[in-house]
Amino acid sequence: MSNGNQTYANHRRMHPLFHFVFSLLALVLLILSIIELVRSLQSGNGVLPSFLFLIISIIVIVVFLLIRTYPMKAQDRAIRAEENLRHYVLTQKLLDSRLAIGQIAALRFASDAEFPALSEKAAAEQLSPDAIKKSIKSWRGDDYRI
Repeated sequence: MSNGNQTYANHRRMHPLFHFVFSLLALVLLILSIIELVRSLQSGNGVLPSFLFLIISIIVIVVFLLIRTYPMKAQDRAIRAEENLRHYVLTQKLLDSRLAIGQIAALRFASDAEFPALSEKAAAEQLSPDAIKKSIKSWRGDDYRI
């Protein structure tokens, strides 16, 4: 699962086409559509096309958000199942039900040696995902999630 080079400092992954190009274009589209609607309202001409342009830009923003949200939810479900199985294999117990998905996602970076104890600590102290990641001594990379 890991190339061994991933650490807290470099574990975040960005997809440039999505995170920079698509997000920037969607934002520019929204801003231009608002400007065009204001101009058409002031002049009294072409209000309907400008309004439709704004609706289309809002649809693009919604699609942009859904394109990111739906796969993340599916990945979260898979991570929860994987880490629950890993915890069960290591301890013969399921993960503590107090752990939120963000905590479980952070725990996936912990090595098998520290995973059970860190899981208990995270549940007992309600550690944030970032605090969990910073607590990891032996990092186990996840090269599949964006």
